[in-house]
Amino acid sequence: MELSNIFSMLGGLALFLYGMNMMSNGLELAAGNKMKSILEKLTSNRILGVLVGALVTAVIQSSSATTVMVVGFVNSGLMSLTSAVWVIMGANIGTTITGQLIAINITALAPLFAFIGVAMIVFFKSKKLDAIGTVIGGLGILFIGMETMSKAMVPLRTMPEFVGLISKFQNPLIGIIVGALFTALIQSSSASVGILQALAKSGVMTLSSSIYVLFGQNIGTCITSVLASIGTSKNAKRTTIIHLSFNIIGTVIFVTISLLFPFAHLIESITPNNVAAQIANVHTIFNITTTLLLLPIGTKLVDLATKILPEDKEESEHMSLKYLDFSIFENDFHIGTSAIANTQLFNETQHMLNVANHNVKRAFELLDHFDQEKYERLLKDENYINYLNQQIIDFTTAAISNEFPTEGSQTIVLFLKLSSDLERIGDHAINIANRAQRLAEDDTHFSQDALKEISIMESLCNNILDELIIMDYDEFKYIVDKVDVMEDNIDKTQHQFAVNQLIRLKEKKCSTENSIIYTKILTDFERIGDHVVNICEWIEFNQTGKLNNTRLI
Repeated sequence: MELSNIFSMLGGLALFLYGMNMMSNGLELAAGNKMKSILEKLTSNRILGVLVGALVTAVIQSSSATTVMVVGFVNSGLMSLTSAVWVIMGANIGTTITGQLIAINITALAPLFAFIGVAMIVFFKSKKLDAIGTVIGGLGILFIGMETMSKAMVPLRTMPEFVGLISKFQNPLIGIIVGALFTALIQSSSASVGILQALAKSGVMTLSSSIYVLFGQNIGTCITSVLASIGTSKNAKRTTIIHLSFNIIGTVIFVTISLLFPFAHLIESITPNNVAAQIANVHTIFNITTTLLLLPIGTKLVDLATKILPEDKEESEHMSLKYLDFSIFENDFHIGTSAIANTQLFNETQHMLNVANHNVKRAFELLDHFDQEKYERLLKDENYINYLNQQIIDFTTAAISNEFPTEGSQTIVLFLKLSSDLERIGDHAINIANRAQRLAEDDTHFSQDALKEISIMESLCNNILDELIIMDYDEFKYIVDKVDVMEDNIDKTQHQFAVNQLIRLKEKKCSTENSIIYTKILTDFERIGDHVVNICEWIEFNQTGKLNNTRLI
């Protein structure tokens, strides 16, 4: 093979990959938000899940993008693991569209497509037309690259060494390994199948020599979801296991069929003079058949993933994030990132709220009976609250820098404000705990009347904080008025208890030092209620655009 042919092949490959990337990016820009919305509204219905997965992947021309999106949705809680199974099945079907497009020979029109697409990008300033032009231009460049690559590969047909190498691909194990490794390397099954089609068009490969490579390509495409799941939750990692097991099971089934029956010859008879179409047909049949076979038992894939990656018996929550995944800002696929970021922030702030709530409860308990171990646990959790607050600040900063839609960015900023108020609630819990420690060190205690009042404070704080523990962000709008009433009750209670304390001090039922400590506890008690109302009012502002009575901004 001459050096010029090698250069032409590499140039053709570059154009092919660039054209495919252009087309994928253009489709993502044109329909990304709509595709995200469809996925967000996904139900647990398996048929609907498969259809949605296929539709999204067919539109954005990338199963990798869909899979990465699904991993992110599962990690954030937007999608259940079971729902992810159906979407992944559909994504594997949708990705076959690219191969079918390549099988349609429009080489003669490819330069025209490239010109039209580039002209739309250069001469028009509309974002919509820019996206459409990117799709059309990418399609044209893809076919130009494929034609260049195919012509450059023609001399390979007469090279004994290369023919001998290709013949080894008819060994199922070798073919699968080669296909899996090559696809894992370029991280795109659509691109690797397209290159296989280019080799077939040049006459270098037949269907029988490429069929096992094709099966391996389906396994290799899982590398993208594997990389996307690094550093994510267990369910996100299980999503990757499901994707991998789907393709491995499908490969085992089709390798068995190919060894026992003349499967390749049957496909060849459908389109006898078009090897590229034969490869596309095998790719389509593989994914549709595997989906149909596994659809009734899809939940078993969830069970398998759970057995492979079981829950740890003891997982430490300290100095670790439970929901936030910074890697969503690092991948090349940004569809649904805004929704994922918002859901992760909601879940993490709810987690932060739980920790702060527990600390408030512990702090009041310490006033009744000081326990050094409980106090140290409270201090550790306070450090954890501060850690979560800083991580939420960093996450929101990263999210805002990703140029989300205005609506998505506004909600993301909201969680920054909520975490700040939660951190302040944690500070007031520490204040109360420190006052309890001081009482213990001085070997003194409050009167029974004061302890009864502290018990009432604890109950009121627990009740108002519990109102914030909800399952869905949309539920916030139903608690704003309720929390406002509860906070008014806290204010009245604080005032009454302050009066009671003055009476006790006047009657010499308590010391001046204890009275000062009690007064400070009353202030912490009242401020916790203020911060809860503050949280609700920020939420109301986010929903209505009106800020009424925010106490602590």
